Amino acid sequence: MFDVVIIGAGPAGASAALFTAKAGKKTLVVDNDKSITKRAWIENHYGVKEVTGPALVETGKEQAKKFGAEIVQATVTNISKTENGFRVESDQNQYEAKHVIVATGMMADLAETVGLKTKPGTEPRIKTILDVDAAGKTNIQGIWAAGTIAGVSMHTIITAGDGAKVAINVISEINGERYVDHDILKS
Repeated sequence: MFDVVIIGAGPAGASAALFTAKAGKKTLVVDNDKSITKRAWIENHYGVKEVTGPALVETGKEQAKKFGAEIVQATVTNISKTENGFRVESDQNQYEAKHVIVATGMMADLAETVGLKTKPGTEPRIKTILDVDAAGKTNIQGIWAAGTIAGVSMHTIITAGDGAKVAINVISEINGERYVDHDILKS
């Protein structure tokens, strides 16, 4: 049983995984390796002079793994409610989770299949997004969404920030109090 299963390892998903794993939550990321970010050249990401999309995605995965997140390459095919949370099924395996974060970028097919409420996208070329509240909650309690699929701008810095925000909200809900993660400079 994972505390959190994150679907997608682009900037939103990997950022969410970094936070949940660093907070000590048992975290799994299921990624189909089809992130649109892998086609990007990025010069507008704060703190990074320039980077290729593939390098940014790999760095995000490595940061999440550093704190204990597990990452598997597979395509999620279904999410179903169980007595203790959710069953996340992929073309490779199935996993149990207390919470699920959908960070599938431009892809809404899975969300529509499992009954998540959608609405028209507002960004260019984004046809469908999930209908989420300000915290990232969907219409199914325990399923959250972050990044482009949650309606934020496609810019990697924004989707990464949204992934972090949603992760903080998930951790806070699990802990029963507001979670804060601030590192201090080492002397």
